[in-house]
Amino acid sequence: MPTINRWRVLTGSVLILLCTGAIYAFSVFAGPLSAAHDWTMPQVMNAFIINGAIAPIPMILGGFIIDRGGARWSITIGAILFALGFILTGSATSTAQLYLFYGLIAGLGQGFAYSGCLNNTIKLFPDRRGFAAGVLTAGMGAGAVIAAPVARALIDSVGVGATFVRMGVVYAVVVVAATLLIRPAPVGFLPTGWTPPTGTPAVVNSTWAQMLRTPAFYLIFVMLTAGAFSGLMIASQLSPIAQTSMFAISAATAALLVSVYSICNALGRFAWGALSDRIGYTNAIAFIYAVVALSLAVLLTVHSTLGFVVGIVGLGLCFGGVMGVFPALTMKTYGPRFQGMNYGIMFTGYSVAAYFGPKIGATLGGGAKGDYTTPFVIAIVVALVGLGLTLALSRLGRTSVTETATPQPARATS
Repeated sequence: MPTINRWRVLTGSVLILLCTGAIYAFSVFAGPLSAAHDWTMPQVMNAFIINGAIAPIPMILGGFIIDRGGARWSITIGAILFALGFILTGSATSTAQLYLFYGLIAGLGQGFAYSGCLNNTIKLFPDRRGFAAGVLTAGMGAGAVIAAPVARALIDSVGVGATFVRMGVVYAVVVVAATLLIRPAPVGFLPTGWTPPTGTPAVVNSTWAQMLRTPAFYLIFVMLTAGAFSGLMIASQLSPIAQTSMFAISAATAALLVSVYSICNALGRFAWGALSDRIGYTNAIAFIYAVVALSLAVLLTVHSTLGFVVGIVGLGLCFGGVMGVFPALTMKTYGPRFQGMNYGIMFTGYSVAAYFGPKIGATLGGGAKGDYTTPFVIAIVVALVGLGLTLALSRLGRTSVTETATPQPARATS
C-alpha cells in the first residue's frame, strides 16, 4: 500500500475549499452586477439558484469517480472549472452568460471539488472523522468570510467585472498548487499506530443501492434536510429580518451581523465536528437540534439587538455543525469504501432544504409589519422533528444496515 501523508492531503483540501467557498459570498457581487449591467436583482440571483440547484450532480458523479480511485482527477477538474467559471463571470454581458459561467461552470466545479476534498480526505481519518469533516467544511465556510471583504474592496476600486477576473486568477493559482498535495485514499486506510477500539464492529461497506434499502438512510436524509432548513432560511433572510420592526436593527449593523453569522457557521463546522468524535455523532446532532430550537425561541420572544445576536450565533454555529457532522455520520453508518457516492446521494437533502428554507422565509415572513413569527415557528417544529428522528436513529443502530464485511488491509503510513 502506498505511503500517504494524510495531513498533507488535508492541507491541500482545505486550501482548495477556502477558494471554492467564495461561491457563498455572492451577495457581495449581486448588487454591483445588477447596477453594472442593468439587470434586476431576481435576474442576478437566478445565477446563485442555478449554482445551488446543480449541486447534486457533481456530488453524486464526483462521488462515483472518487470511490474508484479518481479523487485527484475529480478535485483537479473541479477546482479548475471553479476558477475558470469565476474568471469568465467577469466578462459576462448577458444574463445567459452569467448563468452559464457562474451558475453552471463555477457550480459544477465547486461541487466536484467539494465532493472530492471532503469524501476522499475523511477516508484518511477513520480515527477522527468528525474532526476532519469539521476542518474541511470550516475551510469552505471561511472562504466566504475571507472573500466578502476582499471582493467589496476590489469592487469599489476596479469594478465588479475586474474583481471576478482578479479573484479567479488568484484562485486558479492556489487550487492548482494545492491539488499537488492531493492523493487518493487507499481502500481500508488505517493510520500508523492506530487500531479500532476494542468492541468496535467490523468495518462494513454498503453500496448506494444497499444504502437505499435501509431505514437508516431515510432517517439520516430527513435529519440532514431538517438540520439545514433553519440555517439556510436565516442565511437568506438575515439582513431583512434584522431590519424589520421585530428587531429594528440598522442596515449597517445588519450587514455586520451577516459576517458574524458567516464566522459562526465556519467555527461551528470545526467545533461540532471535533466534539462529535468524543460524544458520538447522533448525540452531537441531537444537541444541535436542541440549540437550534432554543435559538429560534430567542428570536421569537426577545425582540432586541441582543436577542437577535444570541439567536443568530446559535443558529450559525449549528448550521455549521450540520455540515461538519453528517459526512462523518454517513461514513460511520455505511462505511468508507463508497462514501463518495453515498454522501453525494445523502447531500440531496441539503438541496431540499435550500429550496424550502429560503422560500418559506421569503413568502411567509416580512410583509408590511415585518413579522417573521410564522417562519420561526415552522423552523422550530422542523428542528423538533429532526430531534425526534435522531433519537429514533440512535435506537435503530445498525440493525437495518446491509452489512458486507471488508477485510482489513495492511496499514498505510499516516
